[in-house]
Amino acid sequence: MQMYFPGFRWTAVLAGLAFSLPINAQFVTSGQLRELADGSQPATEALQRLIDESEGLIEIPPGTFLLDAPLRLDLRARGYRSLRGADGTTRLIVAHDGCALEVLGDHQGTAFPASVEDHTWEKERMPVISGLEILGKRDTSDGIRLIRTMKCIIRNVLIRRCRYGIHLVERNRNVIIADSHLYDNLDTGLFLDACDLHQVNITGNHISYNQRAGIRQYNGDVHNVQISGNDIEYNSGIAESCGEIVLEAPEGIISEYSITGNTLQARPENPGANIWITGGGEKGPLAARIITVSGNIIGDRDKGIVLRDASGVTMASNTIYGGQTVNLHLQHCCDITLTGNTIGTRSSMHDGVDTPHKDGILAEGCADCLITGNILSDHRFGSKERGGALTLVNTERCRVSDCQILSPRFRGVHIIGGMGCVVSDNTFSAPPSEAFLAAVEISGPGHAHLIQNNWICTALPEPVVMEGASGEARNNTLVQYEETGTVPNDNTEKTQS
Repeated sequence: MQMYFPGFRWTAVLAGLAFSLPINAQFVTSGQLRELADGSQPATEALQRLIDESEGLIEIPPGTFLLDAPLRLDLRARGYRSLRGADGTTRLIVAHDGCALEVLGDHQGTAFPASVEDHTWEKERMPVISGLEILGKRDTSDGIRLIRTMKCIIRNVLIRRCRYGIHLVERNRNVIIADSHLYDNLDTGLFLDACDLHQVNITGNHISYNQRAGIRQYNGDVHNVQISGNDIEYNSGIAESCGEIVLEAPEGIISEYSITGNTLQARPENPGANIWITGGGEKGPLAARIITVSGNIIGDRDKGIVLRDASGVTMASNTIYGGQTVNLHLQHCCDITLTGNTIGTRSSMHDGVDTPHKDGILAEGCADCLITGNILSDHRFGSKERGGALTLVNTERCRVSDCQILSPRFRGVHIIGGMGCVVSDNTFSAPPSEAFLAAVEISGPGHAHLIQNNWICTALPEPVVMEGASGEARNNTLVQYEETGTVPNDNTEKTQS
């Protein structure tokens, strides 16, 4: 026979009993977690029990929780797990070597549906980490580590003062990292560490003041990465290769990256580059391939973009400014397209100061590159001996066309050595200056170069300079630059044939 007592709340009694349970009881309670939420004693054991005994969604209440060992979401053993803090009011302090949170799956396949085993769909898919701050206390403290996960989502987190903010190792597929702050970490904000990785979306994040890189890949087999709509700035402090986005594959593959619509900035004195991409190894330029960099604001660093041993890269519609040494540095690359970019320091940065920015494009040992439809303004790269706004050294079959090359300090285009480069249909405009030596100069042991159909406005009587029989100049329109302005006198025009 059931007895019913109106107004009596059994749930309140049960809750009160639960709160009084000791920490080593079967279930961890809200009351026990509140007692640990001041960060004065390790909460690892209680939080791990909460994770293991959860039915899937782990909710950590507001407060500061001290960790002395990693918390593990072992999807293989426990099944579906997602961990949620209280909308940013939950803090985990990492007082040990290693990560705060480790998410372990056992996905052995690719993103192809037929390669995903049943246990992944039934126990492991789509763990979600959200709503918390992770604060490192040691040089070897890390934030979140993902191992063999499928469709993991990390969102609305703040990770700072860790070695690596988010660390992807071994194999992961279809990862989304969104709306988070990876800030002031001791090495890298997001690190793809020699992992086998496809289909990653990185969008809407602030990734700043990390000492090596905002986003870094080192080796591994990585494809299909979208980096879009992020603010990635001031990532510097380690003397080795560093930058906002650093991709290095001396023994791996960098492939199918789309870097679009981001702000990538630092300070002129910061070494490295805003975007640093290096292939190489046995695969040569094929190690870094099929990459698009478009619609970004890039600049105010020692170098804007560095490409080494890369192929199939398109850089389009970016604003690239303030390179202390150079804006773009290409080495041993092939099949590179640079189009529709505005490249050069803001004019206000030159007013009344000796700006540290030189700006310019330097390509060394490259082949089959297309540089078209760009604006190169007020570039100061080079010297009286060599170099200009665009400098091609030992390049083959590269084409420079339909560019506006305005107010270069020493030269507009300098081709040194190489073979078969074409400079065609550009506009060169250079105010009178003792430093300015040529709109186009060809020097060194090159051959079969062609300079044609350019509109050249300078105070130089012969602005195209060519050593020996290294090439041919034809059909260029030469206009005498008047000191009172850039509008030419009708009587000063002549055509070079």
